[in-house]
Amino acid sequence: MAPPTTVTHHHPMNIQPILDKEKLNHSNFLDWHRNLRIVLKQEKKDYVLEKQTPDEPPALPKAAHDAWLKHIDDSLDVSCLMLASMVPDLQRDLELFTAFDMIEHLKEMFGKQVRTKRFKTVRALHGMKMESGNVSTHALKMKSYLDQLERLGSPYPQDLATDLILNSLPKSYDTFIMNYNMNGWEKPISELYGM
Repeated sequence: MAPPTTVTHHHPMNIQPILDKEKLNHSNFLDWHRNLRIVLKQEKKDYVLEKQTPDEPPALPKAAHDAWLKHIDDSLDVSCLMLASMVPDLQRDLELFTAFDMIEHLKEMFGKQVRTKRFKTVRALHGMKMESGNVSTHALKMKSYLDQLERLGSPYPQDLATDLILNSLPKSYDTFIMNYNMNGWEKPISELYGM
């Protein structure tokens, strides 16, 4: 006789407590927004921050109407989650907003923080010069700045990022840089620092 089969039920992880750890206040929008996106991505509801709730479609076709109802429900869930993860004065100001309108308003409100963070990151990136040490560590540090700029909505094109990294290397790498450019190599940064 065959052994009984066990059915495993998938229980989704609850990562919403991430937002409880640090509520949105007037100085932490970037960190809060990143955590919100992580939670919503896991919940498969991040689209409500990117798309305005559409107007109600006619009852038929049923699939379009059901999709609209889902968007409405998901938007309500997300707006409640967002409000619950804010300090009270922000809650009062935003409690009547949809999730999409709320995030757009917050981006506008805290845009100065994003600009300041972007400026500091660009300054650090352009100011980097490898003095000594491991070139891989240096390139990884520069890549972390490039990744941060991408998260801030200001990604550098691959070729410009490569040029910045190559330009930051000391004179002892001039032969490598000349070979890289003469051979027309266009490597992703992960391969570049491996070279």
